[in-house]
Amino acid sequence: MTRPARIWLKAVAWVLCLLPLLVLACYATTDGLGANPISFVTNWLGQWTFRLLLATLALTPLRIVFGIGWPLLLRRLLGLFAFFYASLHFLVWILIDHYFNWDQMLADLVKRRYITVGMLALLLLVPLAVTSTGGMVRRLGGTVWRRIHRMVYLVGVLAALHFLWLAKQGRTAPYVYAAILALLLGVRLWGALRLARRPRDRAS
Repeated sequence: MTRPARIWLKAVAWVLCLLPLLVLACYATTDGLGANPISFVTNWLGQWTFRLLLATLALTPLRIVFGIGWPLLLRRLLGLFAFFYASLHFLVWILIDHYFNWDQMLADLVKRRYITVGMLALLLLVPLAVTSTGGMVRRLGGTVWRRIHRMVYLVGVLAALHFLWLAKQGRTAPYVYAAILALLLGVRLWGALRLARRPRDRAS
């Protein structure tokens, strides 16, 4: 892919990733946040965090199944936007939902398992975001960097549990997200096993 094409691709990705935030701002200015605005904003940001995380995790399976490699150019961008939305989701919980009521937040963290796994997922995203630059790849070395970034699979599982345990009865979206995650991880595992068998096939 040429450099101008890469620039246009990333520009379009930036616009699409920021679009949910723009839509949320439009809802806020037109009284479209419903009867419980805090819950609406929190859920909106959380859902888009998971969607962007799933989009990030889908790029390698696209290459494995269809041989399409160019979407991998967006992996770092989508991952950082997932972290951005997760941070906003967390800040709404701290600043607006609880307004720095640390005792109540600590109690929720201990008693509510969906908050516990959600917090753990956010904490695991931090080292992934910090080490996402090319400079960090060179500093850590490719092997160490890849080991660190494999934590994204655990983050995906924790995010799925966060949504499943938070879901109200009758809601199907969290189960759809979990099924998509399971499919993506399954394809990734299949690709890794297939790659591991290649040296044996060549040796035989």
